[in-house]
Amino acid sequence: MTLRLDWLRRIYPRTKLFFSPLPFAIALFISVGCSKKEAEVVPEVSVQVTPAKTGDVSRIVTAEAVVFPLQQAIISPKITSTIKSFAVQRGARVRRGQLLAVLENADLSAAAAQSKGEYEQAEGAYVTSTASSIPEQIQKAELDAASSKAAADAQKKIVDSRKELFQQGALPRRELDAAEVALAQVESQYQQAQKVLDDLRRSGKEQAVKSAGGQFNAAKGKLLASEAALSYSYVKSPINGVVTDRPLYAGELATANQPLLTVMDNTSLIAKAHISQAQAAGLKKGAEAEIKIAGDDDSVPAKLSLVSPALDPGSTTIEVWVQAAKPPDSLRPGMTVQVSITAATVKDAVIVPNNSIFQTNDGANYVLVAGSDNVAHQKTVQLGIRGVTETQITSGVNAGETVVTSGGYGLPDKTKIKIEAPEKSEEADKSGDKADDKAGDKADQKTTGSSDRKSPDKSSKKPADKSSPSGSEKE
Repeated sequence: MTLRLDWLRRIYPRTKLFFSPLPFAIALFISVGCSKKEAEVVPEVSVQVTPAKTGDVSRIVTAEAVVFPLQQAIISPKITSTIKSFAVQRGARVRRGQLLAVLENADLSAAAAQSKGEYEQAEGAYVTSTASSIPEQIQKAELDAASSKAAADAQKKIVDSRKELFQQGALPRRELDAAEVALAQVESQYQQAQKVLDDLRRSGKEQAVKSAGGQFNAAKGKLLASEAALSYSYVKSPINGVVTDRPLYAGELATANQPLLTVMDNTSLIAKAHISQAQAAGLKKGAEAEIKIAGDDDSVPAKLSLVSPALDPGSTTIEVWVQAAKPPDSLRPGMTVQVSITAATVKDAVIVPNNSIFQTNDGANYVLVAGSDNVAHQKTVQLGIRGVTETQITSGVNAGETVVTSGGYGLPDKTKIKIEAPEKSEEADKSGDKADDKAGDKADQKTTGSSDRKSPDKSSKKPADKSSPSGSEKE
């Protein structure tokens, strides 16, 4: 208002403004017009935008996991004995079948030696029984049977001749009866010898061999048992790996079925995680995955090796295994890591940033499209796969349309917007500051050089006052 009065004084220098109605009316008209224009101004909202594009998007399942070795052996002795010596230290790399520790085994060695002697004795008896004894018995029985048969035949001829003599009356009855009795005895002996021979031929040999074989097998089993007990005193590694634990020392008592050594195969590690049923949907064995170690910028490539076919009854979650075939040295069993699994991938999809998608009170998804008229238009969209930074749009927005990414939260439909450039990153700011500093240094050098030169001081001269005095002053 002060500027307007000064302007009116210059136009009407000799007029008393406090008593002239014309200047006051003009000023009132100007102020009313300005207020109407100010009321008609539509507010603008500053936003940042990005175009919707076509590309590949993947649904990533992330979860915390604990690292375990794929193979691990907690080795416990089968016998209770004093530890004689250890062949490895903690951290030593061992092979399958390598000797790790030796227990006291003097008594076991003596028992094994005794069993070996008994075995050799039984083996000799078995060979003797099967090779010589049985054939000799059969041969003797055959000879006995043949001799008995010959005696029976001879005695029968005697009886026949005496019968003829008895019938002719040349021999008494008493001698014929004696000959018949002798024939009956010889025939009985022949039948017994033949029966023994038949028995030997039919089952005697089989039973004798079986008896000798049974004694031999019993001795062999006893030997194997004693040798096994002796072998338990030599503790060996069942797998390839690294000795991670050795709680006892030489001279201490190793108790049966109590841990003596732990061997881990750290050449192949797995990360076990528990995820919800919704996250597990679509996961398949062999899917690409990553393992992220806290404090390490690089991720370890891995694959999904197991999706549990059943839920954990306690937590109703599904256990998944992510396996790293060639884990780095920084990945160790027992660590807590973060796993990322690619559940599904869609190629050539329309995608927008996640921060450009909003929801109404009814739960419907929408985006704000920046039109050519600098107005934000609300469009309802259907979502597909949601990735880490981008989401698939199945309908509602086409590739190339510009969507609001920053400043759109709670923005009403058809709001006038002002598009701003995205903020520079810190590195860009630093590089820009360095460039500005260099430019400023060059400008200072030029200014300093020009100020060294002598130039006339025009500021000391005052301009002449050509304005004429007002009428009131003359009066």
